[in-house]
Amino acid sequence: MRVHTIKSGIIAEMNMIPLIDISLILLIIFMVITPFLVQSQIQVSLPKASSGQKGADESVLKVQLGADGSMAVDGKTMPFQRLEKELILRFAKAYNKTVLVEADKSVPVQRVVTVLDIAKKLGAGKIGIAVKPDDGK
Repeated sequence: MRVHTIKSGIIAEMNMIPLIDISLILLIIFMVITPFLVQSQIQVSLPKASSGQKGADESVLKVQLGADGSMAVDGKTMPFQRLEKELILRFAKAYNKTVLVEADKSVPVQRVVTVLDIAKKLGAGKIGIAVKPDDGK
């Protein structure tokens, strides 16, 4: 610790400790809040299939259809009428995207077919329906 004397003059240095403390506190707050933000997606009960394989998630665009009529594109909730505009925006950013529809098993088939139809019309590279593997139970 420096001692201030009249002979040595004024010591003008910035104290960085409070800034570092605040930065670390903010980091901890964001780390605690992040899992709660991720869990705010639509809960979908997927149908089961006896065969299937897990695909790569590089350029997969997930469209979730909930049992209550709600819809989300990559975790962002929106009305069903906005789906085509949203897919146009997403396809403009990446070429040859894969669209994966995660629909609750109680969602009408016509609604799933409409989503697949819109995706194919807009030029999706691959389209698919997500299922949960059957454990033989």
